[in-house]
Amino acid sequence: MFWVLVLLSFIVLIGDGMISEGAGLRPRYVDVGAIFSLGTLQGEVTNIAMKAAEEDVNSDPSFLGGSKLRITTYDAKRNGFLTIMGALQFMETDAVAIIGPQTSIMAHVLSHLANELSVPMLSFTALDPSLSALQFPFFVQTAPSDLFLMRAIAEMISYYGWSEVIALYNDDDNSRNGITALGDELEGRRCKISYKAVLPLDVVITSPREIINELVKIQGMESRVIIVNTFPKTGKKIFEEAQKLGMMEKGYVWIATTWLTSLLDSVNPLPAKTAESLRGVLTLRIHTPNSKKKKDFVVRWNKLSNGTVGLNVYGLYAYDTVWIIARAVKRLLDSRANISFSSDPKLTSMKGGGSLNLGALSIFDQGSQFLDYIVNTNMTGVTGQIQFLPDRSMIQPSYDIINVVDDGFRQIGYWSNHSGLSIIPPESLYKKLSNRSSSNQHLNNVTWPGGTSETPRGWVFPNNGRRLRIGVPDRASFKEFVSRLDGSNKVQGYAIDVFEAAVKLISYPVPHEFVLFGDGLKNPNFNEFVNNVTIGVFDAVVGDIAIVTKRTRIVDFTQPYIESGLVVVAPVTKLNDTPWAFLRPFTPPMWAVTAAFFLIVGSVIWILEHRINDEFRGPPRKQIVTILWFSFSTMFFSHRENTVSTLGRAVLLIWLFVVLIITSSYTASLTSILTVQQLNSPIRGVDTLISSSGRVGFQVGSYAENYMIDELNIARSRLVPLGSPKEYAAALQNGTVAAIVDERPYVDLFLSEFCGFAIRGQEFTRSGWGFAFPRDSPLAIDMSTAILGLSETGQLQKIHDKWLSRSNCSNLNGSVSDEDSEQLKLRSFWGLFLVCGISCFIALFIYFFKIVRDFFRHGKYDEEATVPSPESSRSKSLQTFLAYFDEKEDESKRRMKRKRNDDLSLKPSRPI
Repeated sequence: MFWVLVLLSFIVLIGDGMISEGAGLRPRYVDVGAIFSLGTLQGEVTNIAMKAAEEDVNSDPSFLGGSKLRITTYDAKRNGFLTIMGALQFMETDAVAIIGPQTSIMAHVLSHLANELSVPMLSFTALDPSLSALQFPFFVQTAPSDLFLMRAIAEMISYYGWSEVIALYNDDDNSRNGITALGDELEGRRCKISYKAVLPLDVVITSPREIINELVKIQGMESRVIIVNTFPKTGKKIFEEAQKLGMMEKGYVWIATTWLTSLLDSVNPLPAKTAESLRGVLTLRIHTPNSKKKKDFVVRWNKLSNGTVGLNVYGLYAYDTVWIIARAVKRLLDSRANISFSSDPKLTSMKGGGSLNLGALSIFDQGSQFLDYIVNTNMTGVTGQIQFLPDRSMIQPSYDIINVVDDGFRQIGYWSNHSGLSIIPPESLYKKLSNRSSSNQHLNNVTWPGGTSETPRGWVFPNNGRRLRIGVPDRASFKEFVSRLDGSNKVQGYAIDVFEAAVKLISYPVPHEFVLFGDGLKNPNFNEFVNNVTIGVFDAVVGDIAIVTKRTRIVDFTQPYIESGLVVVAPVTKLNDTPWAFLRPFTPPMWAVTAAFFLIVGSVIWILEHRINDEFRGPPRKQIVTILWFSFSTMFFSHRENTVSTLGRAVLLIWLFVVLIITSSYTASLTSILTVQQLNSPIRGVDTLISSSGRVGFQVGSYAENYMIDELNIARSRLVPLGSPKEYAAALQNGTVAAIVDERPYVDLFLSEFCGFAIRGQEFTRSGWGFAFPRDSPLAIDMSTAILGLSETGQLQKIHDKWLSRSNCSNLNGSVSDEDSEQLKLRSFWGLFLVCGISCFIALFIYFFKIVRDFFRHGKYDEEATVPSPESSRSKSLQTFLAYFDEKEDESKRRMKRKRNDDLSLKPSRPI
């Protein structure tokens, strides 16, 4: 009887736990655990959705081959310890998977347990970007990671042109790591988080005091763009207190993360107090495409929830997460694998554990296989296409962008990782190529806090709009740029007028006051002056501030309002005007060679034309005059070439070409010499200054001192500090310094008052003067735009003329030149002279070859009857050749013709 009872008990156990199927046994129930705080909004919605999914899975017995999915929900009651206990309980009862936990804090903790026991954990609420698959392989996020949420917010901030934001969040892993991801995304878009306002954990905030304290701090800051990354309970308190403090008015920008849309979707209508405090807020919701599955589930929701809570996106993801597990279970069972658990040797071998029953925790033997089925899911659920990328992120993450308005909320656009911001649903763009260009980013109009439709500029002056402290240098010299007015604290000058004119062009008021820097006895150090912006002494500095590399590393400069650069100033002597000034364009060698070539060319033409041209014949004096006249008149009468032979014409054309080039160069050089002041000085520019040993002056407080030491390697012992234009003039005149290096605007002002000095060489640096603001200050950008506007309208030039256009030395305005630089040297034209000389040589060679050939062919017509001696023969031949050369060619030809006729008449007649 005993064995019968045992057998019956065994049969009952088998029937209750396993279903035979072929070679394997299917469990009657496949257990899945769920850990949520059911008293929270997310916990309530999630529990209803998971139960609905469980019913749908089990409604078709054939789906799991007779097995049923059994989901057991553990209420963690917003307590970390209870969450851990719930997970351990599921590990003891052989759950194949755990849905949850609800928060990222617990996900970081429990993921180590899941890794050890090979039990997959799936969460659609713990979306911390730092929960990576590499560190936690058994933790799977079944909704898009908050990395994409923060990327969407960063692109919204960039789209609206804001450069700084304030982050307000709870001090928990999910909120903190989400803000860290936001900071990284903003940095890539040249934006930043200017302040992080950290609140206690959501569960420990019992009074609004902590929230009020942070909001008051934010109220006194510059940025007006506030990102709220928290939970519904804390979020409601934040906006209610912000409204009491007047922070929901015009000028503020509030962007809430997905906690707000879950509140808007699930609590409808909102309490009047909460709804009023949320007007104008932007928020985001994970985008789920419209589909029949989604519509059917939305229709079922009221029946499932009995109208107690509205459906939000996390309810949809809870439903799909259950189906992800169910499909993985189906694949595991269909593979004929037995679901089994075994003891963990690491736990069973532990001793001294007291009452802890660690040995009851078991490893899911098929856990790795089951995890592989989960991450290879490819299905369509109520949230759309469900598929994981190799890095475990969800495919095609996207968000709806929501604007809270008086009568609820309205959608103003979408964000997707594929195409960025758009007013078209993302699913219609996936088939097109990704286009993230700024011109392709669009959102509909927004109703901002305060009811305005105008996009806020996103910042105000800090400390509730107090007057800006604008630092100005209390200069001891060059007071045209900045100066104290009549011993008071009022200031005037070129830089001040430019600043005030630019402020008037800005579309919003800029309350400010000028604060003097320096004692007025000597010029202040401008590096220290600019550094006061970084340490908060001044909100900005205005004056004759050079934009140099060292300063741009610590402050932001506006667009330059005047060009500048270092130049060398030295004493100069003026070259006296003389009646012989016309000789200056050519150096003496150039004059000598040019004159010689006139004679050479004239002589070559005489040689070529003497035998054939009557103009080149006659008495010697006449022929010399002809040579000189012909060669020099070529400059003025180009038609002379028509009166000479072809060979002579070729030489003349080449010489004419040379003469034209030399003449045009001479004319240009002479014009320059007569119109530009010619000055003489041993210092010709920065190069001769460096190579010399003379002392160099610089203005006290200027960056020129460090530049000459660091960049030009001029010894400090050679440098002499000077404090005013009068000191400049005295030092240059008495030889204390050989030259002065200073910025061009100062030098122009100095030269307008003191004569006998000039700029030597060119500017050897290029920079400008601007106004300095703290790094990333939006006011610097607006001021730059205003300065450009002043330049375009001509107002900037009028201010310049008012303060800086004076001159007592009109002839020394810096536009000077050296005589040597204007003179035309022989080395610049030797090529032309060489071409002309070669042409003359070739022409002479051809001519003499022809003469000698004709002479030997026809010239020996004066034969003697007796044979002369060799010496007399050579002398006679030379005289004959010279006579032939001097004889006109036509006469030679007639003589030859008569000779031939005479010879023919003297020959005897042939007998007939």
